[in-house]
Parts: sequence; structure tokens; C-alpha cells
Amino acid sequence: QVQLQESGGGLVQAGGSLRLSCKVSGQPINMYLVAWFRQAPGREREFVSAISKGGGTTFYSDSVKSRATISKDAVESTVYFQMDSLIPEDTAVYYCAARSGPLTITRLPERYNYWGQGTQVTVSS
Repeated sequence: QVQLQESGGGLVQAGGSLRLSCKVSGQPINMYLVAWFRQAPGREREFVSAISKGGGTTFYSDSVKSRATISKDAVESTVYFQMDSLIPEDTAVYYCAARSGPLTITRLPERYNYWGQGTQVTVSS
């Protein structure tokens, strides 16, 4: 059973940066498409970014594409999410999610089989 564990959240000032980590355990990380979602209070869960099984293909939502980088370290079995120029609207719980099977990236959270517990990111103005 694959397990995901996020870390790196916290309080960040507007204009600052964050670096989130998603540790994948239980199964080889390259068996999974890994994505980041976020959910603000009272809002729907929003797709943020994803990386392919091999790490060669990445995708970003329009809201973060100019500011974010997703990457994978197979040795550390970890997917990272880096985002700069944070704004208060980035405040949310950020979740790591994994999907086995097809390589195709999807924005739909219901297509992801495994989820971490989430890490809170708060951006102060």
C-alpha cells in the first residue's frame, strides 16, 4: 500500500516562497503519477500541478504556472513543489495525491487513488 506524507507548510509572507515535499513510501515512486492539489476554506479542491511517473512531463494550473516548479527525486522517493511570489490567495491546505496506471495527467481529484493528510500553507499580506 503506497503512502504519501506532505511536509513543508507553514506561515509565509506575501512575496516569499514555499517548498513542499511529498514523501512516497510503500511502493516505488515511479509507479505513480503524482500531483498537488490545494483547498482553501469554503472552496473546492483545486488542481495545482502534476508530474509524470518518470518525471519527464510536468503540468501546472494557470494560477501557478508562472511561479511554480514541480520536481521528483527518485533516490529520496520525494516529489517537491516549489512556488515563488506567494500571494494571500495561495493560502490553503496543500495535498499530495498519487495515481497508478495511465500516464495521462488529469485535474480530477477523483482520479487519484492515494492522498496525503495535507499541509497548511498560510500567506500573510
